[in-house]
Amino acid sequence: MKFSLIICTYKRATPLLTLLESVEKQTVYPDEILVVDGSPDDFTKAALEEKHFKGLSYFKVSEQDRGLTRQRNFGINRLMQETEIVCFLDDDTVLEPTYFAEILSVYKLHPQALGVGGYITNETTWQQTPAGYKAKTNEFLYDGWKRNDGSRFVARKKLGLDSNVAPGFAPEYSHGRSIGFLPPSGKIYEVQQLMGGVSSFRKEVFDRLRFSTYFEGYGLYEDADFTLRLSNLGKLYVNTNARLAHYHDASGRPNKYAYGKMVVRNGWYVWRSKYPKPSGKAKLKWHSITLLLTLIRYGNVFTSSQKKQAFTEALGRTVGWWSLFFSKPKQKLS
Repeated sequence: MKFSLIICTYKRATPLLTLLESVEKQTVYPDEILVVDGSPDDFTKAALEEKHFKGLSYFKVSEQDRGLTRQRNFGINRLMQETEIVCFLDDDTVLEPTYFAEILSVYKLHPQALGVGGYITNETTWQQTPAGYKAKTNEFLYDGWKRNDGSRFVARKKLGLDSNVAPGFAPEYSHGRSIGFLPPSGKIYEVQQLMGGVSSFRKEVFDRLRFSTYFEGYGLYEDADFTLRLSNLGKLYVNTNARLAHYHDASGRPNKYAYGKMVVRNGWYVWRSKYPKPSGKAKLKWHSITLLLTLIRYGNVFTSSQKKQAFTEALGRTVGWWSLFFSKPKQKLS
């Protein structure tokens, strides 16, 4: 099963090299690696020229192709013809040695799979629970494992606004729990959403779907949009044995005000792409959760050490929410 790896990068030369070094240690190596660089400088190109990585092709894109979704589509257009599986990785991830082997194993086990995601190990602490264990208010329990719930989910539970579907699925009012709420059980779970930076897809799906260019620049939630649309065509899975770490490098990220606006407007776009005509109850829940999360961020001004960041993000969320009543996002799929 021939597979290609696409890494879209932006001003992260050092994390990118760390990722590629972990790719070198894989038990199964990609048939080609495409690095699509949107950096305005040449530091990434210079760093790659200092070390040889087998099968790597480097592409420096112009401003018109810059941004996560555009760079992904740029890479897709340059895949070798023989490729069957296309893997995407964020440039600040580090793989465990069997990552690709575990990803490919799911396509063999489930021939109908259109996409398979990996499992991030360093973001959450989980504990196995005994049979019959009852979760506390500040805990999330799933498939015999528990983890702590953040303040936003505790508040949502108390107000009856928690997700009513399994992690990785989207309720009618959106605001579901991501695949980060799947436990490290070693199992393969069916989902509707994958995280784009730890994902893979059959190459053939790109004959029917592409990443939406609505998501400019940083591209927040572009992966949710693409995989929710793809889930209408076939099955997606997460293999919790395909393990990697994600280090969330701060470089290349938008400021907190812009991020706050993206959270709301991009979140609305993804919600209405999946559910173009939600019920009145679903609309009320979406707006209620959006406002609740905004209020929590305002509250973080008093409880967090990063007071300025909390305030500017909350302000961005507020402006993003009000803007929906005057200028709703328009669907743009290519």
